[in-house]
Amino acid sequence: MSGGEEYEARLQAWAGRPYGERRTGQDPVNVPMIRHWVEAMEDGNPVYLDEDAAKATGRDGVVAPASMMQAWTMRGYAASVRDDPAGPDELTELLAEGGYTSVVATDSEFEFHRELVPGDRVSVEETVESISPEKRTALGAGRFVSTVKTYRDAAGEVVATQRWRLLRFRPPEKPAEKPAEKPAEKPAEKPAEGAAEPKALRPRPPNNLDNAFWFEAAKEHRLVIQRCADCKSLRHPPGPCCPQCGSFEWDTVQASGEGHVHSYVVNHHPRHPAFEYPLVVAVIELAEGTRLIANMTGVAPADVEVGMPVVLDWIDPDPDLSLPAFRPAGPPRNPEER
Repeated sequence: MSGGEEYEARLQAWAGRPYGERRTGQDPVNVPMIRHWVEAMEDGNPVYLDEDAAKATGRDGVVAPASMMQAWTMRGYAASVRDDPAGPDELTELLAEGGYTSVVATDSEFEFHRELVPGDRVSVEETVESISPEKRTALGAGRFVSTVKTYRDAAGEVVATQRWRLLRFRPPEKPAEKPAEKPAEKPAEKPAEGAAEPKALRPRPPNNLDNAFWFEAAKEHRLVIQRCADCKSLRHPPGPCCPQCGSFEWDTVQASGEGHVHSYVVNHHPRHPAFEYPLVVAVIELAEGTRLIANMTGVAPADVEVGMPVVLDWIDPDPDLSLPAFRPAGPPRNPEER
């Protein structure tokens, strides 16, 4: 058996094997966490919080949203950031041996057997279903790893199953940079002592037929919102079809540039050379009612607050890109502070 065949056999031997140990959620299903979830998701279904409304539907009481199933068994913030003394699991190490060191989730499919209710204690166990042959993808050569997660209650009864698929891929190698050719008669110039390296370009946002109009307006420092030409509802991100009435006809309105911070995070890592850290990334709710994700300017991360009134600013990281940003409402900043 060749080395490639032997490696393939070791990978395929994982089919049907448990992946990790059975894990029980840190807390039972509870109403406070349900409340946090439905408020964040803006899910107004009363069966999640109102006992009378739930009983009116034939239920015994409130139930947890089905979409929370995975959340009840997550390890929690502390466990996710501390170093795992056990190191990488055996399958991850085997995939890394083949160069598949990067990962991205591709799809998830749930089947629910019953609704969860407060007091349920949920556990999950995962089994490897299959590992695909190497595939060529836009991210690089990789393998799709499909697993089945089985969720159980305290009595061991199955409450849901989840088919989960990851792409473990080999990052493409960066081509070696060729030194710039210079005329033979001119000696290569040395960079001036102490000269700063040119700043890396900010990553390009995805630009397609559905959102090209938005980025074109941004280049002119105009923040526009897509509007359905039939029912007049506003929507963002842009899309080809109105989610309210199904119309494909649309136009735009110009935003006032006023809004408030709906939510935010402060990015510390992983770091990209085009950004300065810590980096505030906020969900801004515009006065018109739509929301968009943007950077905050002119404010220290510690001073950002949910509900803070903001006004439109602009970031021009390079000649080919302009993006809306937001700063606290108040006098405009000195341009040199940007």
